[in-house]
Amino acid sequence: MRVKPERILCATDFSATSNHALPYGIALAREFGAKLYVCHVIDLSFIGLYDTTAFALTSTEQELISYAREEIARLVGQPAIDWEPLILEGQPAMQIARAVEEHDIDLVIAATHGRSGLTRLLIGSVTERLLRTLHRPLLVVRSPEHDFVAPAGDRIQLRRILVGCDFSPHSHLAIGYGLSLAQEFEAEIHLMHVLEPSLYESLTRPSTGLAEELQHAVRAALERKLSALVPEEAQAWAEVKTILGVGHPHKELTRYAVEHEVDLIVLGVRGHSLVEELFIGSTTDRVIRQAPCPVLAVRAPARSAPSEQGKGEQKE
Repeated sequence: MRVKPERILCATDFSATSNHALPYGIALAREFGAKLYVCHVIDLSFIGLYDTTAFALTSTEQELISYAREEIARLVGQPAIDWEPLILEGQPAMQIARAVEEHDIDLVIAATHGRSGLTRLLIGSVTERLLRTLHRPLLVVRSPEHDFVAPAGDRIQLRRILVGCDFSPHSHLAIGYGLSLAQEFEAEIHLMHVLEPSLYESLTRPSTGLAEELQHAVRAALERKLSALVPEEAQAWAEVKTILGVGHPHKELTRYAVEHEVDLIVLGVRGHSLVEELFIGSTTDRVIRQAPCPVLAVRAPARSAPSEQGKGEQKE
């Protein structure tokens, strides 16, 4: 597959964290020749986010819209790209999701504060809600992190891309995105499967004799399976590395990304129940909160979502 977004939506609430997403939107729009929509949703329940010195709290709706338009123009500057502000009103996640459908957006970019624990349970974030509902690729960034946008000239610098794979249809989709980006930016592609101790207990504990031979055989089979996911022609234009990790997927993916200075992590997203999302989370959720670099979460369109029957060992 070839990934070439034509319409990109970058969401901002004007906070320092969310504004960190804008350079990615500008740089990617320039790289792909895409149109960039810079989206802000006016949510009066969080009016404290606005610069209240710019208008009185009793300002009219039009004044709020004017302020948002001016702030977006200030933040974006004058890049040589096709872009326009998109100012909406209402509940942010709901309005952004609606705009994504109405404008047929190919890529959404948003930032996260990386909350965890009780704060996440009680508050959550717009980005986390988008992660659960959008059927479009979502690039999640946070600061501080290892950027892949060079400060000078807003140029893309993708050298190493890490893709998490559990052999499910969702991770196959992530591999497709990872390979396409690796080709576009001449980057290395690191394909990783994590053996969870609870699922591969006999393969991760010390053993001898026949059991040890079985471990080697199964590991070799998994490595071959990983390698087989990469089309043969891809070897001609990308350096492909396959890795078997042992442990909890989100910890191993994050550790590997730190140790190898990965620029982007790509993960497939499958649906989870509300209880799982609130109290357990998914590998993708946890990686996003801990990753040292941006994370691209991909999910198949609703009308062609992969079957849940192919669930693998690494829950993404």
